[in-house]
Amino acid sequence: MRRAYQRHVALFQQTIPDSQLTAAQFVALCAVRDNGASSLSDIVRVTAIDQATVRGVIERLKSRALLAVSHDPADRRKVLVTLTPAGRCVIDDVVPFAHDITEATFGNLNPAERVAIVYLLRKMSGADDLAASRHDGDTGEDA
Repeated sequence: MRRAYQRHVALFQQTIPDSQLTAAQFVALCAVRDNGASSLSDIVRVTAIDQATVRGVIERLKSRALLAVSHDPADRRKVLVTLTPAGRCVIDDVVPFAHDITEATFGNLNPAERVAIVYLLRKMSGADDLAASRHDGDTGEDA
């Protein structure tokens, strides 16, 4: 697994047009795009990047004006991270390359093998448990 991950990250760095953007930074940008204003703990939970690393990732993206950081008006101790227009542009520029990187990572796996590996990786990583825990207590009714 480690070699497959290293290969995937190397393909990412070789392929994307933004040489300053790391795979972890791209994942964090996408998490904020997909989930809206997010606390650091939200980003940790969604990305599976540890707290100490996320802080550095957010700081670097903030210094490039790709993310904005503010305090939650309801709880001044809580930091909220939001995507800037420049951050959205970077995502839009990189996503087509990300699809190519995924294809290169899968290599010559046939469609059934691709489905199987994605299923098994999700099962191993607990991603299905994470998705289910997000829906606990969800009655399906709008507030």
